[in-house]
Amino acid sequence: MSILSGKKILLGITAGIAAYKTANLVRLFIKSGAEVQVIMTPASKDFITPLTLSTLSKNPVHSTFYEKEEENELWNNHVDLGLWADYMLIAPATANTLSKMTNGICDNLLIATYLSAKCPVYFAPAMDLDMYIHPSTVTSLEKLQAFGNTLIPATKGELASGLVGEGRLAEPKDIVSFMENDILSSMPLHGKKVLITAGPTYESIDPVRFIGNHSSGKMGFEIAKAAANLGAKVFLVTGPSNEEVNQASIQRIEVVSAEEMYTACHHYFPEVTIAILSAAVADYRPKKAATEKIKKKEQTLAIELEPTKDILASLGVIKKEQFLVGFALETTNEFVNALTKLKQKNLDAIVLNSLNDEGAGFSGNTNKVTFIDKEEHTIPFEMKAKSDVALDIMNEILKKIDA
Repeated sequence: MSILSGKKILLGITAGIAAYKTANLVRLFIKSGAEVQVIMTPASKDFITPLTLSTLSKNPVHSTFYEKEEENELWNNHVDLGLWADYMLIAPATANTLSKMTNGICDNLLIATYLSAKCPVYFAPAMDLDMYIHPSTVTSLEKLQAFGNTLIPATKGELASGLVGEGRLAEPKDIVSFMENDILSSMPLHGKKVLITAGPTYESIDPVRFIGNHSSGKMGFEIAKAAANLGAKVFLVTGPSNEEVNQASIQRIEVVSAEEMYTACHHYFPEVTIAILSAAVADYRPKKAATEKIKKKEQTLAIELEPTKDILASLGVIKKEQFLVGFALETTNEFVNALTKLKQKNLDAIVLNSLNDEGAGFSGNTNKVTFIDKEEHTIPFEMKAKSDVALDIMNEILKKIDA
């Protein structure tokens, strides 16, 4: 999944021959999972039709301050458009539009929206060779970057005039790639690796039966998504779970037993910055699993159990610079038991949740947790969707590793 998935992108199109490329640009944004709205300068409609762009974006295209065709002449609120966007891109950006952006000449809806935008703004120039290298254009490019906007440089190639040189609009796929990489590079976990465990483990009794638990893996999967959205490369070690992830930065490692999870965690742990072990790992397993299905013969069946390896404690022994976080799902003496686990296993923090809180725990889409650090500072959170809980947990970890 692209880092642009779920993001709102406002595309501004100006009157240059390269405007024809914006149809493919809109298509690529939609394919990446983004929502797109388009603003066109009135003259740009001579190069590509609003119908094409509205069809591809599945949103109306805006070009004037009000819709003249509507009976009541509805106002296109440039402030609302600017606030709606997570990112704004102006492509192609002509010399005329660059000059207006630089000097605040607000004579169309696109410039009004640009001046109102609170989000990061990218601009991709496109014009003929001599226009691109003219001192006034160079000054505009420099000033716009000084204002905090991000330049997507023009490329070299054959231009509409027949000349060959710099001034060609970057290809749509390269524009999307540029934005993705730029967004990732600004994220707090960019370049860092995170280990997360999720789901239950199954300990075989025989080829048919096993000892397991009710964990769905939802909490761990949401934490993995949150970490990936913060720019991390995520190793998600998961027991059997129906949950899915499709971010390219999440590597899913499937295991079944506690022993398999132990091996996988020790394989990835040395290279990570953060490890969050949210899996519900079995504490015991049958001492000897039957090789064939156990037949029902007696009224009772005794199975001798032995402890599984304590993954969290074993990582606490070998950790160096890693920030190690555990989970504690408790039913009694919640805080005392969580604090004991935090200290005994050499954790940097522990996330406590209680099965006594309605809506918390396994299977559901909500959770209520308390974040406790090794200094025994506690941060309780209200009942929230697990996706929001994951963000809370990641934000608390970021505060600790950045301190």
